[in-house]
Amino acid sequence: MQVTARWVLAFFIPSSGPHVERNEEEVHMSVIVIIAIVVVVLIVLALVAVYARRRADQRRVLRERMASEAIGHRQEADAHATRAQELGPKADDLRREATAQAASAEQQAARADALGKRATQTEQQIAHEGQSAGRHDEKAAELEERL
Repeated sequence: MQVTARWVLAFFIPSSGPHVERNEEEVHMSVIVIIAIVVVVLIVLALVAVYARRRADQRRVLRERMASEAIGHRQEADAHATRAQELGPKADDLRREATAQAASAEQQAARADALGKRATQTEQQIAHEGQSAGRHDEKAAELEERL
């Protein structure tokens, strides 16, 4: 079977009957239209391919950048984890010292409270002794007047 322009045109451009004759100018114009359509389709396909390749490149660059950022964040996380492990014993030491200081402070507060109570008792004793001294002074003055 020989493929000719008439056969291609007859295949792609249906006619009203099987043996419709076309003049050579119509055939020539139809071939030009088909060639133009094919060229346009090829150009569109080429543009789609270029666009798809650019998008793939952009996605690849984005993935690489994100992978690089992820590595940086992973390194930072490791550094912070190491620092946290280093700070653990220091925090324990500080907590023990704080507990000891709190216990010492409680002892000091209890001692201060006891000293305050003793001071209050001593002050009350001073007042009592002062009253007693006053009474005895009055008695002594009374006895001296009687003499």
